[in-house]
Amino acid sequence: MLTAARFREQFLSVLQEFDAGIVLNNPLYNTLALAFIAVIALAFHLGGRLFLHSVLTHWITKTQTNWDNALREHGFFNRLIHLVPALVVFLITPILLTDDSLLYAVVMKAALLYLMLIALVSTSALLNTVEDWYNTTEFAQKATITGFVQVIKLLLAILFILLSVSLIVDRSPLLLLSGLTAIAAVLLLIFRDTILGFVSGIQITANRLFKNGDWIQIDKFNVDGEIIELGLTNVKVRNWDNTISTLPTYNLTNESIKNWRGMQESGGRRIKRAINIDIHSVKLYDNESLKKVAKIRFIAAYIESKIQELQRYHKDNSIDENDLLNRRALTNIGTFRAYLEAYLTKHPKINQEMTLMVRQLPPSELGIPLEVYCFCSDKAWVNYEKVQADIFDHIMAMLPLFELRAYQRDSHLSALTQVAHQNS
Repeated sequence: MLTAARFREQFLSVLQEFDAGIVLNNPLYNTLALAFIAVIALAFHLGGRLFLHSVLTHWITKTQTNWDNALREHGFFNRLIHLVPALVVFLITPILLTDDSLLYAVVMKAALLYLMLIALVSTSALLNTVEDWYNTTEFAQKATITGFVQVIKLLLAILFILLSVSLIVDRSPLLLLSGLTAIAAVLLLIFRDTILGFVSGIQITANRLFKNGDWIQIDKFNVDGEIIELGLTNVKVRNWDNTISTLPTYNLTNESIKNWRGMQESGGRRIKRAINIDIHSVKLYDNESLKKVAKIRFIAAYIESKIQELQRYHKDNSIDENDLLNRRALTNIGTFRAYLEAYLTKHPKINQEMTLMVRQLPPSELGIPLEVYCFCSDKAWVNYEKVQADIFDHIMAMLPLFELRAYQRDSHLSALTQVAHQNS
């Protein structure tokens, strides 16, 4: 059996045929041995790349699965192929060099460092592939693993640095770990965002607070858009003006944030808008005005029921309907409010299973706010705005039919109305 010592002797005898002065471990022998190792490693590296590009790539394109294509796209095979020359150096060096030489220690440590580095970058490519595959599944809509993938990469990088330093200084990794307590404060300062982001990531994932695609709004940072990347240390948000905002992940749990996911998952998007009614246009209806308003669609049944209610009230309380001081009568603003509720009830874009009302807000110097509160079943932004605009276009157009006016500050009509009111 050909042992390492026997192979070394044969290699030395071959070299001595060209130069009898070559002896084991002298500079010339070490140089030639190192060159031989480099040539063999290079040959295996070229052979591995040839196999990768001719055989493996062809096989990947022929398979029906997608995971191998994803591995190739992330450079997993290109990185993994570098293990071949590193393994060759690691295996051949003990054969040609004796373990008591300085060159042996340097080459073996360099080979080990290179092996660990290739293992690190290959694992990183594998994790990227797993993350991309996960993002294509339905589970990604509920929870993201980007933060956990980044944590694993960080831990692997720390492990690589620790093992590399221990290999270079020839000390146990456990001994190095025991010395880390002296610089713990510095490490906490350096990795502050990472540690806080990791803790926040656990809270976000466990409680399903946020995920990619969520529409969030943070007024403090002027952020209003969708999350496009939820990472370990940073969160990227594409605002509606197509700018990108980046903020630390821990801000998602430390700041007050509005998440619009509930609206997106519900049956409608809220419409909550008021129009101010000029107080001077509010009045009681007489019979003639009621007859005109009763012809308006959606309101006839309401007016009929209210007239019957008022007649019963007048009869029960012995009030003459011509008694303007004591009789009850419908107001134009109340009738208009009832009309709007009936109109919204019949609107095809309003969710009838959610809250729907038209209410008066407290009067102010701007008039009487009449607020529409309902939910649009079409939650897409553009369509939602169209529905909301159509509703208020209709409201403003219908005001004159109910003998109402919208309040407009400093308008010519408001000024004339105020003057007339003061002179009366």
